[in-house]
Amino acid sequence: MIDRPAAYEQTLEGFGRVSVVPVRPKEDLDLTYGWVTEERAKFWGMTEHSKEYVLAIYEYLDALDTHHSYLLLLDGEPIALFQTYDPAADPVGECYEVEPGDVGTHLLVAGARGKARAGFTGALMGVLAGFLFTDPKTQRIVVEPDARNEQARARLRRTGFTLGPEIDLPDKRARLAFLRRADAPCTFG
Repeated sequence: MIDRPAAYEQTLEGFGRVSVVPVRPKEDLDLTYGWVTEERAKFWGMTEHSKEYVLAIYEYLDALDTHHSYLLLLDGEPIALFQTYDPAADPVGECYEVEPGDVGTHLLVAGARGKARAGFTGALMGVLAGFLFTDPKTQRIVVEPDARNEQARARLRRTGFTLGPEIDLPDKRARLAFLRRADAPCTFG
Protein backbone atom coordinates (compact mmCIF):
# COMPACT_ATOMS: atom_id res chain seq x y z
CA MET A 1 0.00 0.00 0.00
CA ILE A 2 1.38 3.41 -0.99
CA ASP A 3 -0.04 6.50 0.67
CA ARG A 4 1.16 9.80 -0.79
CA PRO A 5 -0.47 12.85 -2.36
CA ALA A 6 -1.85 12.19 -5.82
CA ALA A 7 -1.32 14.41 -8.84
CA TYR A 8 -4.67 13.08 -10.11
CA GLU A 9 -7.34 10.62 -8.99
CA GLN A 10 -10.36 9.09 -10.62
CA THR A 11 -12.78 6.45 -9.39
CA LEU A 12 -13.84 3.94 -12.01
CA GLU A 13 -17.03 2.02 -11.42
CA GLY A 14 -16.22 -1.66 -11.19
CA PHE A 15 -12.47 -1.05 -10.85
CA GLY A 16 -11.81 1.26 -7.92
CA ARG A 17 -9.90 4.46 -7.26
CA VAL A 18 -6.94 5.05 -9.60
CA SER A 19 -4.34 7.50 -8.30
CA VAL A 20 -1.43 9.01 -10.23
CA VAL A 21 1.41 9.69 -7.78
CA PRO A 22 4.95 10.93 -8.48
CA VAL A 23 7.69 8.29 -8.37
CA ARG A 24 10.13 8.69 -5.50
CA PRO A 25 13.23 7.12 -7.07
CA LYS A 26 14.93 5.70 -3.96
CA GLU A 27 11.74 4.84 -2.08
CA ASP A 28 10.18 3.09 -5.09
CA LEU A 29 13.35 1.43 -6.42
CA ASP A 30 12.55 -2.17 -5.49
CA LEU A 31 9.15 -1.86 -7.14
CA THR A 32 10.25 -0.06 -10.31
CA TYR A 33 13.35 -2.21 -10.73
CA GLY A 34 11.28 -5.36 -10.38
CA TRP A 35 8.87 -4.18 -13.07
CA VAL A 36 11.29 -2.76 -15.66
CA THR A 37 13.57 -5.81 -15.56
CA GLU A 38 10.88 -8.46 -16.06
CA GLU A 39 11.07 -10.25 -19.41
CA ARG A 40 7.51 -9.10 -20.16
CA ALA A 41 8.85 -5.49 -19.99
CA LYS A 42 11.40 -6.04 -22.76
CA PHE A 43 9.93 -3.21 -24.83
CA TRP A 44 10.67 -0.84 -21.90
CA GLY A 45 14.36 -1.41 -22.70
CA MET A 46 15.75 -1.95 -19.20
CA THR A 47 15.69 -5.73 -18.69
CA GLU A 48 19.49 -6.02 -18.59
CA HIS A 49 20.24 -3.06 -16.31
CA SER A 50 21.44 -3.12 -12.70
CA LYS A 51 19.46 -1.73 -9.81
CA GLU A 52 21.98 1.13 -9.52
CA TYR A 53 21.52 2.03 -13.18
CA VAL A 54 17.71 2.05 -12.86
CA LEU A 55 17.99 4.28 -9.78
CA ALA A 56 20.29 6.66 -11.66
CA ILE A 57 17.81 6.87 -14.57
CA TYR A 58 14.86 7.69 -12.30
CA GLU A 59 16.87 10.19 -10.26
CA TYR A 60 17.89 11.86 -13.53
CA LEU A 61 14.28 11.97 -14.76
CA ASP A 62 13.18 13.33 -11.39
CA ALA A 63 15.61 16.25 -11.79
CA LEU A 64 14.23 17.27 -15.21
CA ASP A 65 11.44 19.78 -15.83
CA THR A 66 10.56 18.06 -19.12
CA HIS A 67 10.19 14.43 -17.99
CA HIS A 68 8.08 13.04 -15.15
CA SER A 69 7.56 9.56 -13.71
CA TYR A 70 4.46 8.35 -11.86
CA LEU A 71 3.13 5.23 -10.22
CA LEU A 72 -0.46 4.33 -10.88
CA LEU A 73 -2.22 2.98 -7.83
CA LEU A 74 -5.47 1.04 -7.71
CA ASP A 75 -7.01 1.55 -4.28
CA GLY A 76 -3.51 2.33 -2.96
CA GLU A 77 -1.78 -0.68 -4.56
CA PRO A 78 0.82 -0.03 -7.31
CA ILE A 79 -0.29 -1.36 -10.69
CA ALA A 80 1.68 0.55 -13.33
CA LEU A 81 4.53 2.90 -14.14
CA PHE A 82 3.68 5.97 -16.22
CA GLN A 83 6.07 8.54 -17.68
CA THR A 84 5.44 11.80 -19.45
CA TYR A 85 7.86 13.91 -21.44
CA ASP A 86 8.10 16.95 -23.66
CA PRO A 87 8.83 15.50 -27.14
CA ALA A 88 10.80 18.63 -28.06
CA ALA A 89 13.26 17.72 -25.27
CA ASP A 90 13.51 14.03 -26.19
CA PRO A 91 15.05 12.09 -29.11
CA VAL A 92 11.54 11.29 -30.38
CA GLY A 93 11.11 15.00 -31.17
CA GLU A 94 13.83 14.72 -33.82
CA CYS A 95 11.75 12.10 -35.68
CA TYR A 96 8.47 13.94 -36.28
CA GLU A 97 7.10 17.47 -36.38
CA VAL A 98 6.39 18.35 -32.75
CA GLU A 99 3.29 20.51 -32.32
CA PRO A 100 2.56 22.92 -29.48
CA GLY A 101 0.75 21.01 -26.75
CA ASP A 102 2.30 17.60 -27.52
CA VAL A 103 2.94 15.39 -24.49
CA GLY A 104 4.79 12.10 -24.86
CA THR A 105 3.97 9.13 -22.65
CA HIS A 106 5.12 5.66 -21.70
CA LEU A 107 2.99 3.13 -19.79
CA LEU A 108 4.17 -0.13 -18.22
CA VAL A 109 1.38 -2.13 -16.60
CA ALA A 110 2.62 -4.43 -13.85
CA GLY A 111 2.15 -8.19 -14.05
CA ALA A 112 -1.45 -9.23 -13.42
CA ARG A 113 -1.01 -10.87 -10.02
CA GLY A 114 -4.70 -11.74 -10.09
CA LYS A 115 -5.93 -8.17 -10.67
CA ALA A 116 -6.41 -8.21 -14.45
CA ARG A 117 -9.95 -7.70 -15.67
CA ALA A 118 -11.50 -7.25 -19.08
CA GLY A 119 -10.93 -3.66 -20.15
CA PHE A 120 -8.33 -3.01 -17.44
CA THR A 121 -5.64 -1.40 -19.62
CA GLY A 122 -8.24 0.57 -21.57
CA ALA A 123 -9.66 1.91 -18.31
CA LEU A 124 -6.18 2.96 -17.18
CA MET A 125 -5.57 4.71 -20.48
CA GLY A 126 -8.80 6.63 -19.98
CA VAL A 127 -7.64 7.79 -16.56
CA LEU A 128 -4.27 8.82 -17.99
CA ALA A 129 -5.87 10.76 -20.84
CA GLY A 130 -8.08 12.46 -18.25
CA PHE A 131 -4.98 13.33 -16.22
CA LEU A 132 -3.06 14.70 -19.22
CA PHE A 133 -5.99 16.64 -20.67
CA THR A 134 -6.68 18.40 -17.34
CA ASP A 135 -3.80 20.62 -18.41
CA PRO A 136 -5.34 22.98 -20.97
CA LYS A 137 -1.95 23.23 -22.73
CA THR A 138 -2.07 19.53 -23.63
CA GLN A 139 -3.50 19.18 -27.12
CA ARG A 140 -2.11 15.83 -28.23
CA ILE A 141 -0.79 12.70 -26.56
CA VAL A 142 2.15 11.12 -28.38
CA VAL A 143 3.28 7.53 -27.87
CA GLU A 144 6.01 5.51 -29.56
CA PRO A 145 5.81 1.82 -28.69
CA ASP A 146 8.29 -0.63 -30.14
CA ALA A 147 7.27 -1.31 -33.74
CA ARG A 148 7.17 -5.06 -32.97
CA ASN A 149 4.69 -4.62 -30.12
CA GLU A 150 1.44 -5.54 -31.87
CA GLN A 151 -0.43 -5.75 -28.57
CA ALA A 152 0.33 -2.08 -27.84
CA ARG A 153 -0.65 -0.99 -31.36
CA ALA A 154 -3.97 -2.87 -31.10
CA ARG A 155 -4.72 -1.26 -27.71
CA LEU A 156 -3.89 2.19 -29.07
CA ARG A 157 -6.20 1.74 -32.06
CA ARG A 158 -9.03 0.56 -29.77
CA THR A 159 -8.62 3.64 -27.60
CA GLY A 160 -8.80 6.19 -30.40
CA PHE A 161 -5.15 6.80 -31.26
CA THR A 162 -4.19 7.43 -34.87
CA LEU A 163 -1.18 5.39 -35.91
CA GLY A 164 1.65 7.37 -37.45
CA PRO A 165 4.86 6.36 -39.16
CA GLU A 166 7.58 4.05 -37.93
CA ILE A 167 10.66 5.92 -36.69
CA ASP A 168 14.18 5.00 -35.67
CA LEU A 169 15.12 5.95 -32.12
CA PRO A 170 18.54 5.34 -30.55
CA ASP A 171 17.33 2.19 -28.79
CA LYS A 172 14.48 0.88 -30.97
CA ARG A 173 12.37 1.03 -34.09
CA ALA A 174 9.12 2.60 -32.92
CA ARG A 175 5.65 3.31 -34.23
CA LEU A 176 4.27 6.75 -33.49
CA ALA A 177 0.64 7.13 -32.46
CA PHE A 178 -1.32 10.28 -31.57
CA LEU A 179 -4.47 11.14 -29.66
CA ARG A 180 -5.72 14.70 -30.11
CA ARG A 181 -7.80 16.30 -27.38
CA ALA A 182 -10.67 16.76 -29.85
CA ASP A 183 -10.58 13.05 -30.76
CA ALA A 184 -10.38 11.65 -27.23
CA PRO A 185 -13.38 9.48 -26.42
CA CYS A 186 -15.19 10.18 -23.18
CA THR A 187 -14.21 6.75 -21.87
CA PHE A 188 -11.76 4.07 -22.85
CA GLY A 189 -12.81 0.44 -22.55
